[in-house]
This record gives sequence, structure tokens and C-alpha cells, in this order.
Amino acid sequence: MSERRAQVLQAAIELLDEVGLDGLTMRLLASRLGVRAGALYRHYPSKQALLDAMVAHLVVPPGEAVPPLDGPWDERLRLLANGTRELMLAHRDGARLMSTFQNPGSEAVAFYHDLIATLTAAGVPADTAAAAVDTVMAYVNGYTTEEQARSIATQPRDFRDRTFRAGLELIIAGTKASLP
Repeated sequence: MSERRAQVLQAAIELLDEVGLDGLTMRLLASRLGVRAGALYRHYPSKQALLDAMVAHLVVPPGEAVPPLDGPWDERLRLLANGTRELMLAHRDGARLMSTFQNPGSEAVAFYHDLIATLTAAGVPADTAAAAVDTVMAYVNGYTTEEQARSIATQPRDFRDRTFRAGLELIIAGTKASLP
């Protein structure tokens, strides 16, 4: 990644934290960087490409690999869910930003398939394994979107954490029920 492209990306993430996803415009970002909006399109061909790059950067910073999730399949799902939620909560509108992601890279796709393979190796039917991973990710995104956007955020963090974990355990219990 070129130095200027990295600067644009970092400025976009900082702007997201300041103004939120709705306030993050290419025009405002260009103004922040002291350039015209059209200049940004040399680095990112569209706003969607920039949003995808922001998600990819937050999930796996440049030069780092996708961290392995070790342990049994249910623990891996917990680690994935909790880690993703923490990442989303670390940035204003982080859950909404994650939901804009359209073009996962090869590392993200490999991670997804590896997690499904872990579930199937434990005896979870393949279609159930894929549904379980998708359901966990949808739950994390939905819960965290509500948490960031609604009055649930006024609840104490430990209450929100317990509620989140309780919902996650329901999904895991449902997946365990599919085991032979």
C-alpha cells in the first residue's frame, strides 16, 4: 500500500470516529486531507472500495495475518463473536461499517471456510456449520448495531456483555443440538 493511500485510509478511520458513518463523505475526507474529492479516487475507485478497505484494515491491519482461533469449535465461535464485537465497539458506527463490507479478501474467505471445517470435523453437518457461522456473525452485527445506535447503550457495559453472551450461547446450544 502506498504511503498516500495509507494516509487516506487512516484519515477515513479517524473521520469515522469523529462524525460517524453518515457523516463520512468523500468531500469531507478530501477537505480534511487538503485535496479535492476527485483526488481520492486515484487511491480508492469508489466510496465502497474505501469502506471495504477500512473494514479490512480494522479486521486485519496491514502486515498482520488473520489471528488463528484455537480450541474446540464452540470456543472458536465465542472468540470470533467476542473479538468482532469488541472491534465494532472500538469505532463509532463500527457495526454499521462492518455491515457495508462487500468484498472480503482471500484471508477472510479462508478463515470463514476454516471455521466451517472445524465445525464439520466436530460432527456438525456442513449446512448447519455454514448456517451457524453466518448466524453468529449476523447476531454479532445486529446486537452491536443496536448497542451502538439505541438506548441499550445506556445500560451498563457488564449488563450488555451478559446479554450478548446469553444470546450467543443460545446459538451455540442450537448448533450443538444438531450433533449426532
